[in-house]
Amino acid sequence: MNKLPTDLEILDHIYITYADDFQKYSINDQGRSALIYVPIDVQRIAGSLEANPQVLFGRLYYHLDQKYRYTQDDNSKVHLFAFKVGKDLHCINYPYLAAIVSEKRTEHKRNMLALSLSILSLIVAVGALLANVTSKLK
Repeated sequence: MNKLPTDLEILDHIYITYADDFQKYSINDQGRSALIYVPIDVQRIAGSLEANPQVLFGRLYYHLDQKYRYTQDDNSKVHLFAFKVGKDLHCINYPYLAAIVSEKRTEHKRNMLALSLSILSLIVAVGALLANVTSKLK
């Protein structure tokens, strides 16, 4: 349980795990306190990610929430992760999470494309160098 997952791995896992819970909500539902905030089980997520639950909670509460929290024009704060919403503990702002995950996935794809092109360029350069050295040895 010493794995240290990336921000994308954490957020993506929460997004996938709680998609049904978010979509099932109705106004008459007494299962949770708010429409956009979905309570999450930090222990369960940590277990799935093979991470320490206390470290995962700290990442969500102290790091990721602070990183993505913002203040609206009316001075109200929008949190990614809230310790308590109504009667629910450990809640994720699911629509905001979806936006962040989408952005992180796009960023990851862009970085992987750049890395792949760099590796391909390196292979071509090494191939050209070897071809040049081989032709001079003949």
